[in-house]
Amino acid sequence: MEYREAMDYLQNLTKFGFNFGLGRIEELLRRLGNPHTKLKVIHIGGTNGKGSTTAMLASILEEAGYRVGMFTSPHLHSYTERFRINGKQIKTGRIAQLITRLRPYLDAMVEEGFEHPTEFEVCTAMAFLYFAEEEVDLLLLEVGLGGAIDSTNVVTPLVSVLTNIAMDHMDYLGNSIKEITAVKAGIIKPGIPVVTSAGNPEALEVIQEVCRKNNSALTVIGQQVTPQQLNFSIEGQHFLIDSQNNTYTDLTLPLLGRHQLTNAAVAVAVIEILNQQGYNIPEETVRKGLAGTGWAARLEIMHQNPTILVDGAHNLDGVKSLRQALLDYFPEKKIILVLGMLGDKERSKVVAELAPLADSAVITKPNSPRAGDWELLAEEARQYVQKVQVIENISEAVDAALAWAEPEDLVCITGSLYMVAEAREHLLKIYK
Repeated sequence: MEYREAMDYLQNLTKFGFNFGLGRIEELLRRLGNPHTKLKVIHIGGTNGKGSTTAMLASILEEAGYRVGMFTSPHLHSYTERFRINGKQIKTGRIAQLITRLRPYLDAMVEEGFEHPTEFEVCTAMAFLYFAEEEVDLLLLEVGLGGAIDSTNVVTPLVSVLTNIAMDHMDYLGNSIKEITAVKAGIIKPGIPVVTSAGNPEALEVIQEVCRKNNSALTVIGQQVTPQQLNFSIEGQHFLIDSQNNTYTDLTLPLLGRHQLTNAAVAVAVIEILNQQGYNIPEETVRKGLAGTGWAARLEIMHQNPTILVDGAHNLDGVKSLRQALLDYFPEKKIILVLGMLGDKERSKVVAELAPLADSAVITKPNSPRAGDWELLAEEARQYVQKVQVIENISEAVDAALAWAEPEDLVCITGSLYMVAEAREHLLKIYK
């Protein structure tokens, strides 16, 4: 298969939808020789912050001299972003080659009466195969959705990570923090240490109970490891982290937002556990790694005069972090909001967080079958903002916001990652 043909084949697998359970992925991996058992894994779950935490860990571990695999989802612009080794994306030809190799196994499974693996299960199997063949020292493995029955949950990791827990994907995970946490805590394995930044007391109680049952040592950010912001600007943040083992002073991070310091503390806690397990990651590499971290579309400033901020705050908890960042970094600026969200999100609550800060808003449609009645966002926004425009095409929506903006203003583009990705791509063409 060529790359385009391979991607069409993968895209066609989305017809199998979200079909949870580990039976299909375990059977597929068995036929492939169980490549996941050859990998040293850090398993990263939670609601928000998984990608940023993964990016920080990758930067630190690469700085320490390790060959680091990174499996994340979804991607922004190219499927190849999901598979990286020391920051370099997989080549398109390698993806085509891997899917060509996998297809006979998938066909054989169906012929023998097994359910066809889903698109994400195939993607996950491909990741294990790729990183095992590339002999990475460590694999940073991000959970796709949930935890307990997510296809990544076939591994026995060195460390399990749960970032914050919030209301998201309620159709699949549950309608309360306790229910959602119980699913996400399914990645906790017997005797494997756990790091969490879950600040919600109900979520933390569930995680603590699961750790007790599994005899898994638990590190809680804000208790054993605590970040402290010293100062910040649009260039980045200056902070320190206190742990029971060390005080990391004079830390810098180019990623914006108070919540990123919590993610940095998670990364440091994981590094300390790896050092206890025999890895060699000196303090100076932690400092350099954090300072060199990049992660697109997370409070990313893409242009100045006007300031253009892009943030994939795709759920209410992410939007609250965005609101706080807007108040922290841009208290005096007039804000023009570009917003597009999926139909299954808490949209009225999202608008209530962001619209009161805005002078005007452009509502647009995420490029997804789950966009639903996306135009209703405009009705919600008009409760707070007089100047609201509805433009279905994302690039045209961005252009309309830029036309409204004066050099001293802020254009804030946020919502579904599908929408943000398309907007970001358009901006990259404008500001080459």
